[in-house]
Amino acid sequence: MKVLTLNTHSYMEENVEQQIEVLAQAILNNGYQLVGLQEVNQRRDSTEAVLDGYFQSVKNQKAVKKDNFMLLLIQRLKELGCHYYWSWVYNHIGYDIYHEGVGLLSKSPLTSYALTVSENTDPKDYRTRNVLICCTKYQERNFVVVNGHFSWWLSSSEGFAYEWKTLEKKLVNWLSFPILVMGDFNNSDNRSNQGYQLVKDSSFRFLDSYEEAEIRQGRGTVEKAIDGWQDNQKSIRIDYIFSQAQLKAQTYRTLFNGKQLPQISDHLGIEVDFNWS
Repeated sequence: MKVLTLNTHSYMEENVEQQIEVLAQAILNNGYQLVGLQEVNQRRDSTEAVLDGYFQSVKNQKAVKKDNFMLLLIQRLKELGCHYYWSWVYNHIGYDIYHEGVGLLSKSPLTSYALTVSENTDPKDYRTRNVLICCTKYQERNFVVVNGHFSWWLSSSEGFAYEWKTLEKKLVNWLSFPILVMGDFNNSDNRSNQGYQLVKDSSFRFLDSYEEAEIRQGRGTVEKAIDGWQDNQKSIRIDYIFSQAQLKAQTYRTLFNGKQLPQISDHLGIEVDFNWS
């Protein structure tokens, strides 16, 4: 089962049409079961879109606009003969003009939920964060997938720590299913006793797909200074795909690095191929 995650930085890059085309072709060629995307933007002043049955809404769904990045991606995939179910949830207002959110594409239908994990709930505050929790199937096996764009580490009770602990409390509802968690965690694995270690110490026993994979191509997901990491001068890993033991990572590779595929975001993508035990 192939899975992809990418912080798209949508509408912040120079050529959104190229970004969508490169991403659509990669999805088509690699046949991902799941694609988790972060920083999925739409303009606040755009017209509301009419959606078909492939859109899987959450309770109190925020309107999806015609220029929603994920909607444009879905439309291009349909033109290529590739159909995905999808969900999108709204986090906060970005750069004053966007609704910024996270989304998930799936080959199988989704039952989707939005969970506010941050202390802040005002969409005018960039610290307001929602994650997308989806129940789905792969080859008749039920599992749960979480896609999120989390905050930075502030302390053991604020920011990422608060959000992660809030998510864990909710995931107790799905203890009987394998759980996959992916996205932009805004926490580097080279900073000890912070967010990465909090995930690794979780009672859910999440496994880092990079560490577990038998074959690895690439490692870091951010290779320059970006928003929130303005002082960064090296390759770091802040995007992850974590799984439980039932999903064993076989291969891990970074994508959209300007080599095999053009760089389309300020983050690299992660592709992981899992085997079921």
